This record gives sequence, structure tokens and C-alpha cells, in this order.
Amino acid sequence: MSDETVSPLRRRMIEEMTIRQFSPKVQKDYLRHVKNFAVFLGRSPDKADFEDIRRYQLHLSTSGLGVPSRNIAMTALLSSSGRR
Repeated sequence: MSDETVSPLRRRMIEEMTIRQFSPKVQKDYLRHVKNFAVFLGRSPDKADFEDIRRYQLHLSTSGLGVPSRNIAMTALLSSSGRR
């Protein structure tokens, strides 16, 4: 993937995860969760509000995703927004 195709949000996430020394697996998982959230929203996750996140949590819950995986997804979203 070239630098031109990386969104500012994704670049920022990668930089933050590198600074915090996240393992490559965690970085891959977090990026996947944020991408899935963007697909769910139909727009960039950096424009999401509380209600969008609540709807996504409900979606994950009703889709059969386990609690630990839902927690990781929410942590990834919080990490992407700069809220930790």
C-alpha cells in the first residue's frame, strides 16, 4: 500500500500504536476492527458519535461476537479516536 492510499486516521493510528509498542498482531487486529466499523458506518470513523458507537455495539452483540472480541473492538475504536 503506498503512502498516498493511507488515510490520515489510519496513519495516525499506526503511529500511535508504534509509539506505544503494540505488537504487529494487535496493530493488525485494531486496524481491522476500525475498518469494520467504517464499513458499518458507511463513512470515516473519525466522524462517529456516541450513538454510532452504541449502534455498532448492538450490532456486534446481535451478530454473535463474543464479549472479549467486542471489548477488543471497542478498545480499538477508542484508540483510533485518541481516547484511552
